[in-house]
Amino acid sequence: MTAPALPVDTFDLVIFGGTGDLAVRKLLPALFHRFADGQIPEGSRIVGVAREGLDDDGYRAQIRGALNGSAASQADQLDAFLKLVSYRPLDARKDAGWDDFAKFMAKEPDHVRVFYLSTSPDLFVDICERLGSYGLNQGKSRVVLEKPIGHNLASANRINDDVGRVFAESQTFRIDHYLGKETVQNLLALRFGNALFEPLWNAGHIDHVQITVAETLGVGRRGPYYDHAGALRDMVQNHMLQLLCMVAMEPPSSLSPDAVRDEKLKVLHSLKPINEGNAAQLTVRGQYRAGAAEGQSVPGYIEDLNADSKSKVEKSGTETFVALKAEIANWRWAGVPFYLRTGKRLAERVSEIVVAFKPVPHSIFAASAGPLGQNRLVLRLQPDEGVKLWLTIKHPGPGGLRLRHVPLDMSFAEAFGVQQPDAYERLLLDVVRGNPTLFMRRDEVEAAWNWADPILAAWAASGEAPRPYTSGTWGPSAAVALIERDGRTWDEDHEA
Repeated sequence: MTAPALPVDTFDLVIFGGTGDLAVRKLLPALFHRFADGQIPEGSRIVGVAREGLDDDGYRAQIRGALNGSAASQADQLDAFLKLVSYRPLDARKDAGWDDFAKFMAKEPDHVRVFYLSTSPDLFVDICERLGSYGLNQGKSRVVLEKPIGHNLASANRINDDVGRVFAESQTFRIDHYLGKETVQNLLALRFGNALFEPLWNAGHIDHVQITVAETLGVGRRGPYYDHAGALRDMVQNHMLQLLCMVAMEPPSSLSPDAVRDEKLKVLHSLKPINEGNAAQLTVRGQYRAGAAEGQSVPGYIEDLNADSKSKVEKSGTETFVALKAEIANWRWAGVPFYLRTGKRLAERVSEIVVAFKPVPHSIFAASAGPLGQNRLVLRLQPDEGVKLWLTIKHPGPGGLRLRHVPLDMSFAEAFGVQQPDAYERLLLDVVRGNPTLFMRRDEVEAAWNWADPILAAWAASGEAPRPYTSGTWGPSAAVALIERDGRTWDEDHEA
């Protein structure tokens, strides 16, 4: 049974970068699915904006092609959805077309206006300043900033300062789509809606936490951006730190936006520094080489870069893999390591949070019964969102007591009999509602960069190249050593 959808007001949603990969592959399909479920009010408008010289029909044809696979049985709904969609050719740094765009937006002055900046961060300020000069930042207007917000703390502050001169903080939604995933929100329900877990959610009972975000794909068409960013900026500074905060934060007083974000901020401020003094012991960076992924031979990172680049590169110091050991210096988590790893061209596509509990203090069972397994709570973010709790039980049957370590496994799709909505489906409509709970506040972005910048500086100062790893593996062997020298190992039960 599907939960009733919260209503939204009639809105205009403008996607700058409307012909880009994110818009076509994620944003527009998410809006179509919300439309198919009857959640987009009549009269709403969806506007793609980009530099390409398309008209409405050309853009709709492009979107139809992208949606046909997911909407094969919904042809009538797709036709109706595309009637809401239009296109405006604009260049953020040129005057042409902006007068007409402003007049078009002014036709519906009472609509909620959402300006989604699915562009390079270099254009955020230009677009916002144009919107402000035409008065499009007034009333019920909101702006959505895609990550990465800046390249470091200084550049993030410049972007936030300049955008903040046009849009107030209450109008600014810094999106991290991982926070919209069903499992991440279920983490709140598990922790704070059940008496079972929260009393154990501390250093007295938890041995360690692992957070893995692994991809089998390479950099693909994102090569030029990725080579400028790297895995730490692309994944750790935003997505993975946000997941860490959701695991580690104190119970908020309520689910009001600032109550939740205040607690996440405290976690970021409590992270122990990683810098030149300890980065070599606490971090591992790698770069994929040619190998095999998903049953096919694949090229290495340099070859992937050169496939899309006019100027060929021979080597790069950009990391495509990061593993690190983080610690939180507060009473709840003192001494509990948080192991994070992320990378491209790894053995499997999987994102999960593993909370490993401490072993029982004394075993009453004979050695012949078998080993006692460690209780673990595994939250799967992808590909099959769900929750798995590993327990030790007796193997059924006569003839002595034999122990087995088995999971209580719940797939959300199977348990509730519905297709789980994509994270963007929830987050886009939360912007329309004006609910910023699952979005990053400016001080969160600053605190995350404040922790990440010294790691980047330590790597730069060391002069060491990323460690090579073969595509289709779990990264450099040093990442295994990082956790195994503490007597622990990476969770790989998802391989079974």
